[in-house]
Amino acid sequence: MAPSPASLQGTCKLRAEPAPSDELFDWIAGEYAALAAEYGPRNVLVLKRHPAGLERLTAALAAVGATDGTPQSPRVESLPEHASKVLEALDPTLDRLEYEERIELISLVIDGASREVPAYLERAADHESFARDVGQLLLEATRQRLRLADVESEDPHDALAFLYAMNDRFHAELEDRDYVERADVIPRTVDALEANTDDLRTRIGESIDAVLAIEFEEYRRLDRRYLAALTVDADLVCLGERHASVERTRVESGSIEDHVGDGLEIEVLESDENRREPEPGTGTPPHRAVTRVLAMGETPRSNGHTEHDDARRIRTRTAREQVRSVATEIQALRDRNGWSYDDVAVAVPRIERVPETRTQLREAGIPTATIGTPSLAEDPAVNELYAFVTLQCARERDSNDRIDAALAGDRGPPDRDADDPETVAVERLRARVDDFSPELLADCAGASVSQSLERWLRRTDLKGRIARDEDWIDAREGYAGVRRVLEIARFVEETDLVGPDWRGLRRMLRRTIQYDAPYVHAVETQPPTGGVTVCAVDDLKYDSREAVFLLDLIDDTYPGEQFLTQLFPTAWLREMDCYPAVTDPDVEDVTATFATVDADGVGDPFETYHAQRSRRRLALGSRAARSRLYCCSYERGAGGLRRTYDESRYLQELEATPELELRAVDADTDAAIHGESNALEALLAQPRGELERILREASTGGEADLGATEELFEEIAVVLAEGDVDDELAEAVRSQFEFAAGEVVRDD
Repeated sequence: MAPSPASLQGTCKLRAEPAPSDELFDWIAGEYAALAAEYGPRNVLVLKRHPAGLERLTAALAAVGATDGTPQSPRVESLPEHASKVLEALDPTLDRLEYEERIELISLVIDGASREVPAYLERAADHESFARDVGQLLLEATRQRLRLADVESEDPHDALAFLYAMNDRFHAELEDRDYVERADVIPRTVDALEANTDDLRTRIGESIDAVLAIEFEEYRRLDRRYLAALTVDADLVCLGERHASVERTRVESGSIEDHVGDGLEIEVLESDENRREPEPGTGTPPHRAVTRVLAMGETPRSNGHTEHDDARRIRTRTAREQVRSVATEIQALRDRNGWSYDDVAVAVPRIERVPETRTQLREAGIPTATIGTPSLAEDPAVNELYAFVTLQCARERDSNDRIDAALAGDRGPPDRDADDPETVAVERLRARVDDFSPELLADCAGASVSQSLERWLRRTDLKGRIARDEDWIDAREGYAGVRRVLEIARFVEETDLVGPDWRGLRRMLRRTIQYDAPYVHAVETQPPTGGVTVCAVDDLKYDSREAVFLLDLIDDTYPGEQFLTQLFPTAWLREMDCYPAVTDPDVEDVTATFATVDADGVGDPFETYHAQRSRRRLALGSRAARSRLYCCSYERGAGGLRRTYDESRYLQELEATPELELRAVDADTDAAIHGESNALEALLAQPRGELERILREASTGGEADLGATEELFEEIAVVLAEGDVDDELAEAVRSQFEFAAGEVVRDD
């Protein structure tokens, strides 16, 4: 018989509202100092629920009590990281399943399923995001330890029952192979700690006298069981914030204190900021009320404040212009305030938007600090290696003489169309490698696929080409992509999932590229070289910057239309009680979880519930700004249909609040122009812009200074005539003069 789960015993301190990040860290540091003074720094374990912000938390705690100038060495870990180390202490032989390995193994399990695949899933499998959506659902079911047997009594939908059955079979395969996937680390460690298997809890607890649980509002059911089992013989102090849970409320409705039991003594800490106006010079962010409105629905007037709280407002026509305006404002902040690029963060709604936004900022001359692993499908070096593997697979399958002869031709393999994989591979390698030839392919082929890939890297100087042709950030990510391909090749040679040959490698590499998503692995936002951080808005929860730009504040994004998953229609989700998320909340659940709604304001409880989670994400992103908060939106898409977008309902609410002021940022700032892209656009805009200025003056009876216009145009003419200017650019500028003069009319 399994032991009964331990209950949480200790104290829990909850701040009444989300505090500015610096204030939050001061509070955490003070609580840590008290525990460190009582038990010693090395006997206090600090656990944060999510890894984001862990470095800054560690630095803040290291400064506590450093009276002799020597920082302390606090024990700070994320809960998943600590659980992983505990599980390794129990069984060092366990292998953690890597991302690519998981993709291959679960695909084999589904391919060999004995259950009939539901018709809906067969149709849905044609969608690009299908595999990713299924993977996320199964990961969530694993994190919550939901098996088919646990949900069968609820008569699950056929598609959901099939996926739960596949997940059960998948984990049976893992156990047979002595693997453990990351999502299963906490559930398995909870079992081991509660049973004290091989005295695990006793051994781990010998060096822990106290545990400080940070970000407690995000601890889920199994996280709390882990914490309870870990602290049976240790002092437990939990620190959290009301109105700040985003991840936990995805799977649990209500506030955190509704779920902790009677053994945890709850203390709610009211902020002085709730009762009096901040004193001048205290460093309170000027947009503090924006965070309150978004997090709790409380306006400055309802809090007794009379001052106007403000943020900045950037509104453009298109998403691309939005990023360009942000780049201009970042340069203006540097020119006016002397801030570094490290003092600025640009937050996007989801991680997939990071690569595009980062690229656009860099094109505008803004260095960015965010480094990660982009989608493999977008990595040129990975595509080159995949082309190499494709052709080696063809050489292994067919006669080498015939394949080599085909490669030697000018048009690739005979009797192949342009979309044939081998034709695409040939053209890709010819475009990237100057001395590409059949002989080069043959020379790089060997008995080991991983060694053959390494030979290709050396012979073609792939890493050198990456370093020469790419900016340092792109080069670093390119190296990461190459490293992942080599790791997959080595895994292919060791596993029995696929054959240890070119065919097996191509199969596994193709699946990984197909199912991979941008930045699903690690994202580093503060590398040594510095720059503007570009990140998902959720990553700002434990961050602090002088200026924060919240991008894409349109209703399609905040709150959006598709909640939880794209795998099932929303109408189905409402009926799926056993889906691993909150799918059927009632009005009481909504009002108990979010202070921003009342019972009369709840229409559709499902949509209202998850829309409020989106609103809370904005609140937590806004509090990361110390001095300047920018709310950014755009009016339409860039496609041919020119779809228009409504501003986010939450942005409209802020603008409609009398006590708040969203100051419009003038796009015509006096900041210096940086970056080739910005310089070109500014140059091309001069002729028409000057003509429009003159016409405006004339239409209002004013006097236009034609001398300044003539001087500007003469400078442009001199640059075009005598400067080292590309012919196409010069022609583009002349065309703008023709447009401005009316000699050429654009036919839209």
